Amino acid sequence: MESEFLKSLVIIFGASAMVVFLFNRMKIPSVVGFLVAGVIIGPYGIGIVKDTHSVEMLAEVGVILLLFTIGIEFSIAKLTKMRKAVLVGGGLQVLLTITLAAAASFYVTRDINKSVFIGFLIALSSTAIVLKLLAEKGETDSPHGRMMLGILIFQDICVVPLMLLTPALSGEGINIMSVLVKIGNAALIIAVVLVSASWFVPGLLHQIVRTRSRELFITTIILLCFGIALLTSKFGLSLALGAFLAGLIISESEYAHQAMSDLLPFKDSFIGLFFVSVGMLMDTGYISGNFPLIVTAVILIFGIKIFTGTLSPLLIGAPLRASIYTGIGLSQIGEFSFVLVIAGKAAGIVTGDFYQVFLSSSILTMIVTPFIVKAAPLISGWMVSRQVMQRIDRIRKVTEPEGRPGKRQKHVIIIGFGLNGRNLAKVLKEARISYAVLEMNSDTVRKMKKKGEPIYYGDGTSKEILHKMNIRTARMLVIAISDPASARMIVSIARHENPDIYIIVRTRYLAEVEDLIALGANEVIPEEFETSVEIFSRVLHYYNVPRNVVADYTQSIRKNSYNVLRTVGLPRIPLAERYEFLKDMDTDTYLIKGSSGVNGHTIKDLNLRAETGVTIMAVQRGDRIHQNPSPDLALQSGDVLLLVGRGKDINKAVEYLGSDKFIAAKYH
Repeated sequence: MESEFLKSLVIIFGASAMVVFLFNRMKIPSVVGFLVAGVIIGPYGIGIVKDTHSVEMLAEVGVILLLFTIGIEFSIAKLTKMRKAVLVGGGLQVLLTITLAAAASFYVTRDINKSVFIGFLIALSSTAIVLKLLAEKGETDSPHGRMMLGILIFQDICVVPLMLLTPALSGEGINIMSVLVKIGNAALIIAVVLVSASWFVPGLLHQIVRTRSRELFITTIILLCFGIALLTSKFGLSLALGAFLAGLIISESEYAHQAMSDLLPFKDSFIGLFFVSVGMLMDTGYISGNFPLIVTAVILIFGIKIFTGTLSPLLIGAPLRASIYTGIGLSQIGEFSFVLVIAGKAAGIVTGDFYQVFLSSSILTMIVTPFIVKAAPLISGWMVSRQVMQRIDRIRKVTEPEGRPGKRQKHVIIIGFGLNGRNLAKVLKEARISYAVLEMNSDTVRKMKKKGEPIYYGDGTSKEILHKMNIRTARMLVIAISDPASARMIVSIARHENPDIYIIVRTRYLAEVEDLIALGANEVIPEEFETSVEIFSRVLHYYNVPRNVVADYTQSIRKNSYNVLRTVGLPRIPLAERYEFLKDMDTDTYLIKGSSGVNGHTIKDLNLRAETGVTIMAVQRGDRIHQNPSPDLALQSGDVLLLVGRGKDINKAVEYLGSDKFIAAKYH
């Protein structure tokens, strides 16, 4: 039995690797590759894997680890800010979907109970697929990403009452008191888990880390993940929701990043198993025999879910484009619907034929999802440009904060008021440079307007909104949002509307740079690369590489849009050891270039100490070091000066040496 299970795993991973590799070459998302691999090797394909139950158990581990890592990336404070998306947005989406799906189903079934149950099944979306796609595109923290996550969290919570209400739809009746008790227990366990985030877990992890045992740390993290997931499942909640709560607890500690890096390899392996196990459920023979029926079901599912997934965010004040994106992202059937349909089958609500239609159409929606999500920016952009959608957006905006920047000129437009946007606004305000901020979070707009910020509500991907921000008279546009698709669209529109505007874009990933430059951005600052630039700058500085050489090195990288690391000759400087008597002083080095005005002048000519307060302690020329050099030593190209003085004086000296001020001082 053990060997058969191991054989199944080898076949699954082998087939998955080949299919995903092939699909990757064809630019097809890996999620589709895993699903197709499951279809091929499953019982309804070539049938080389028959023990699907064991695979499903491992697949559930993948979902648990996925939700756990998503929870780590968030925090309780961030989740609290999303309460409108979770409670109101999620509640509206589930209620509207159940209502519309039940109404459409009743036309076919003529059975109100069965129709409502079909609404239950369609209301849930795939947490695993949606979050994986968002993570791969770096859009988890984008407006539509936060909205999707909020609705998905509510859907996972809804699994409990939907499961409890299923027996009532079969005619068995239901004990209202029992339902209320179970829901109360679920709420209690969530509260207990979240409270432990600030009490028990941080202290436990601190003690574990003090042992300096990496194995113990990983074991403890896995124990917390699966232990809390199991605990919540005992109270009727889903394992995935418990894992998400466990991740939230870890996110409140300083060890969150280490936990994330340790668990990523496990998560990626097991989540692949989840998609393979879903693919194994597909009966290809049934699909070929009932193709028109299944295609009709898929179209209805997509139509209903895109409509309700778009309307719900709109009703709580989300931007039109982000709302459409959310509806497209949540348009598939969820993995927890499979759990619910089994309960319905056991209760006699679901017949064998309906079960197959549901499975086939659900898996097809999952396979299609990566493709429509990839096209979501284009689809949402096209829909926003339609007159009907614009009218809807204008009607909805009646309730939004009003106002416009007025007739500003030569100002800076900041799109996005997160940490980067706020810091920039603060600096511009102190420098008395005119600016205006565009933000899509209406709560942030209301709050910051009260503080006197020139901030306005709107979507930067709208040409009309950019014109209201006076894009044609603006001098600079700074895009500081966590939405790559929107950033590209904003750059394209802004460059078309104002060919002379200077555009700076902040992005999370280096891969975005080339596209943004091609669309018209003047500068693109990728966060991941700027971090590495800061690191190597500090390393080179510690090893006394001349500051102006380091500056040239980083500048050459940025000028070439981070595409290549040019080879810059860094002089070998055996001055890394700092003398004990200099421990209270700052030291730095300066390289004399061939074009430098210093070249050919003596140390005495520079008059450096009198002008800047900095002393030249040594001069390196080739392999020779002149310690305490003579004032009459003539400096040459390639010499490296060791400068000693206070930090601010050294900065002054570097500027002095790079100019011709010393010549004026000489003949003064």
